[in-house]
Amino acid sequence: MNTLSERAKVYFGSIQHGRDALFASLGAKLNKLIELLDFSTIERGDKVAVKMHLGYYDGCQTVPVFFVRRIVQAVKKAGAYPFITDNPTSAYNAVDRGYTSETCGCPIIPVTGVKDKYTHPVTIGYRGVDTLEMGGVLHDADALIDLAHAKGHANCGYAGAIKNLAIGGYSAQSRWNKIHGVEDSIPWWKPDKCTPEHAQRLVEACPYSALKYDAAKHQLSIEWFRCHNSNCLECYKVDKKVRCLDIKPEAFAAFQELMVLTAKQVLSRFNEKKRFFLNVALQITPDCDCLGIIQPCVVPDVGILASHDIIAIEQATLDLIQSAGLIERSIPPYFKHVNLNPAAKLHPFTRLWGQMKNPYLITEFGEKHGLGTRKYELIEVLSPEETAKVTPPEHEFERQPTFY
Repeated sequence: MNTLSERAKVYFGSIQHGRDALFASLGAKLNKLIELLDFSTIERGDKVAVKMHLGYYDGCQTVPVFFVRRIVQAVKKAGAYPFITDNPTSAYNAVDRGYTSETCGCPIIPVTGVKDKYTHPVTIGYRGVDTLEMGGVLHDADALIDLAHAKGHANCGYAGAIKNLAIGGYSAQSRWNKIHGVEDSIPWWKPDKCTPEHAQRLVEACPYSALKYDAAKHQLSIEWFRCHNSNCLECYKVDKKVRCLDIKPEAFAAFQELMVLTAKQVLSRFNEKKRFFLNVALQITPDCDCLGIIQPCVVPDVGILASHDIIAIEQATLDLIQSAGLIERSIPPYFKHVNLNPAAKLHPFTRLWGQMKNPYLITEFGEKHGLGTRKYELIEVLSPEETAKVTPPEHEFERQPTFY
């Protein structure tokens, strides 16, 4: 692992290419990224977990099978045994999105077994989250390829390599009942100051239906993934005189720091030389693949990044997405409060989800907890400028039919 005084290498293949030719395409760039990652540290016979998010239902904007198969083939060439892993539901219906052992070239194995019970307990000790159940399949593997789709996320603004392990590497009970909900460890509502009638007015004021009120328990709850915080705060207008609400940035930050701690537990299972990270920044949607729907892409395609440092690759991915900017016409209409002020120097995902969901917190917490460094050297492979100068071969197209 790089020390904080060093810059980590992040290799980058841009979606843009200088020639309409195979040698300049993103497929060729992926080959180069794999070469630079250097799978030679994977030993013959190693069982290699390719951790992905395989999506749900009608979502088809996950990492393309084409890239998956190319990576799997490289692992096999190293003499190892790759397998793809994700939560049981996604693994079971992955065929609906084109992922099978035949198309990917290796088995697809549920990270916690077919009944979500094959787990390994790990100690966390953070804001009431004492222990979590890590996927036993990840725990057993010899090497890790973290193959993530870079996109937005409703709880924290951004999801990439860290989220892929931090949530996707654990059982459903850990994900939904402990990791999601840690925001509530930061007090945000004063029930003694809030009457049932006022609570109902707060619920009605929220344009995203984030607030829920249980009259029998006199309990106001918030679905944090629906809250657009500082972009919205319509509830604060209603609460102006009563002042029973106190939604803080720390609540959203707690979710990000917990993700770093859970990802750290997964990474601790693997030798540093047997960890490989790839972020696919294509079809960049405003929300996570967990949504299980086809979403409009709100940031232009960027490309593929690769590194041995999980923090550096996340930092570089966020920086490239910030440089790419929002596609304003693609913002879904259900984002009712989007900060499009050009004078505000905000990340595209912060513009969508509100300033309390700062996507850069994930790398700040990651560096703090020793997962890597935010300092990186971006090394572009087969850049458009480079490939534009290369004379292509005369016959490169596959002419039909090719099987004669």
